[in-house]
Amino acid sequence: MITTRVLDTSRGEAATGVTVILEMRQASEWIPIGRGSTDEKGRVTTLTEGRPMVAGTYRLTFDIGSYQREQGMSAPFFPEAKITFSVRDPEEAYHVPLLISPFGFSTFKGV
Repeated sequence: MITTRVLDTSRGEAATGVTVILEMRQASEWIPIGRGSTDEKGRVTTLTEGRPMVAGTYRLTFDIGSYQREQGMSAPFFPEAKITFSVRDPEEAYHVPLLISPFGFSTFKGV
């Protein structure tokens, strides 16, 4: 299972309504396999729902530009954030949080 959470560090709260796309690399192509929007707690837990996990390279794309425009920022510096990571053990849960602010973002392997 792959899950994520987006926290807006400039506001000190969860970022709601952020569109997230999950893709898997197959050869040199990226294949979309999941899509969702963050809930009131900034979470998306349904990206791999109903889909068997396999080892491989995955990418999460977050539409943070639209979120920041909704928060009143007229011209966001980062329109999106992309995080590429490896799934080695398909039985393991993978939580990949994203911390955002108007001029930066960071991530880590969560639990």
